[in-house]
Amino acid sequence: MKRYFINIAYKGTNYHGWQIQTNANSIQAEVNKALSTLLQEDLKVVGAGRTDTGVHAKELFAHFEANISLDLKSLQYKLNSFLPDDISINNIFEVKEDMHARFSATYRTYEYHITTKKNSFLADAAFLFPYELDIEAMNKVAKTIMEYTDFSCFSKSKTDTFTNDCSITEAYWKKENNQLVFTITANRFLRNMVRAIVGTLLDVGQGKLNETDVKNIIASKNRSEAGQSVPAHGLFLTKVGYPSLSYEL
Repeated sequence: MKRYFINIAYKGTNYHGWQIQTNANSIQAEVNKALSTLLQEDLKVVGAGRTDTGVHAKELFAHFEANISLDLKSLQYKLNSFLPDDISINNIFEVKEDMHARFSATYRTYEYHITTKKNSFLADAAFLFPYELDIEAMNKVAKTIMEYTDFSCFSKSKTDTFTNDCSITEAYWKKENNQLVFTITANRFLRNMVRAIVGTLLDVGQGKLNETDVKNIIASKNRSEAGQSVPAHGLFLTKVGYPSLSYEL
């Protein structure tokens, strides 16, 4: 049995997230269907994580197993022909049997995109937020957030996670012309965590919250104390890291 990794990118607008759901279309379901059709067996891919409805991915890895050696370049071409235009396969490569798309991952990086000026071309890819923001204050508080590990206050309630602890290794805002991008990297993320952090930092940028307020919010472990979740369409999964994983696009 051989194990293969797939490097997938997708626009999440038309999907109810990555994970298979009853009576709702998902990225995972589309990839499973295409792979099973091409290889003529019932195959199920395992993803590095699940993105929510409307969230995009520039890079998400998934793995599957097959009993035969595959012509990977040919399979990639055929998969891209079978899949909808908003899902693309960037690469397929063989890995060691113990490599797991989800459990072997050591970090994930997300970006949240904001446009401060209406742009029709960014309607599905950035949150329109046409208000003055103090980027310096937002970056200062983002750095403060990195000092904590329990992010219960930014997590969707009633989830099945065994812990709300995460280790954030980078969190910062960058502005270019009329666009703002928030980048955050951690070993793991809670459901809704990035969108809740962004919403809270936008409150900081507008002067509604300060650094002390955010520290108190984190200490409260109460989701209702933090800012509102920003819309899903501005969020991108951009990188999933693995130890000793090398590949070519």
